[in-house]
Amino acid sequence: MDNVNSGPRRARTPWQVTRSVWYAMFMREAISRTMADRMGWFWMIFEPVAFVGIMVAIRSYVSSDRLISNAPFIPWMIAGLMGFSLVREGMLRGMGAVIANNALFAYRQVQPFDPVLVRNFLEGMLRTLVFFIFVIGGLALGLELYPDNAIKVMSGWLSLWCLGLGLGLITSVASTLVPEVGKIVRMVSLPLLIVSGVIFPLNQLPHWLLEYLMYNPIPHGLENLRLGFFDNYQVVHGTSMLYFWLVTLFLNALGLLLHLRFSDRLKAK
Repeated sequence: MDNVNSGPRRARTPWQVTRSVWYAMFMREAISRTMADRMGWFWMIFEPVAFVGIMVAIRSYVSSDRLISNAPFIPWMIAGLMGFSLVREGMLRGMGAVIANNALFAYRQVQPFDPVLVRNFLEGMLRTLVFFIFVIGGLALGLELYPDNAIKVMSGWLSLWCLGLGLGLITSVASTLVPEVGKIVRMVSLPLLIVSGVIFPLNQLPHWLLEYLMYNPIPHGLENLRLGFFDNYQVVHGTSMLYFWLVTLFLNALGLLLHLRFSDRLKAK
């Protein structure tokens, strides 16, 4: 009777295989990221808190101005720093994803872009958790961190997440094929923080310089995120989410094309 009822095992669809690969890699990355060090969770929360505290102290010392374009100073900076860290970590974490998972490419189901996607998703989830902790902690301390438009905040956060993914896809290929690229990207991350309007409003800069800085898509995403927190906030002149999404979609498409073009070389590294 058992022989009659038991038929041939159905082959899994490509989507089922991909989903299984992503789930297994996600669990592997999550355990490595949070459990490898017994103080992993502490540093994951303390590092951004300390960074924000240092930047707020420096900005307060440089200028006593506590109100920036109709937005409270500290919440304005927290939103900018957390949004920027989401993009930066997506870009930096993608660089080591291919090399770190090189042994898994022996399985034909695993492709070089899989660990990049998984790492970006995990990092985004962790940054979202830290952001929630910041919001709850800020509200407990009496800071005006309650979003005026929660939907706009969520859309702004997801848009920056997508930008970090696009940059991560590109840097993962470039840094794997040319290791020196990774050093350059890390060196650029600090100046990028300054020119992206994270710690001071870009509106204070001369118009001729602002025109060039706004080619950088990060300020567009950060200003949209801040606008979700503060309804009366005056965004930087030239902010355009249409431009932001055009650049973001282009970077993601370029990153996927690079992975497709150099897939064999990435596996051989």
